[in-house]
Amino acid sequence: MKVKGGMQGEGDRESARRYRKHTGEHVESSDVEDESRRAEPGSAREGEALGKADEIGRSRAREEDSAIVRDYSDAAGD
Repeated sequence: MKVKGGMQGEGDRESARRYRKHTGEHVESSDVEDESRRAEPGSAREGEALGKADEIGRSRAREEDSAIVRDYSDAAGD
């Protein structure tokens, strides 16, 4: 469903279609194995730093969003 300004909400099919098209074109026209090797950490120290950053990011993703207020008092039919 399109909304004002041509923007779509979650499940934006047009953006998903463009993403799949461009990703497929990139995979077909590029040496993704070489790109993958070049993206590897340059040293063990860099690898450790990236691992630590990933761990921090994942832990934050599991945290509860303090801006969301949920009321579960009636969830069990109380």
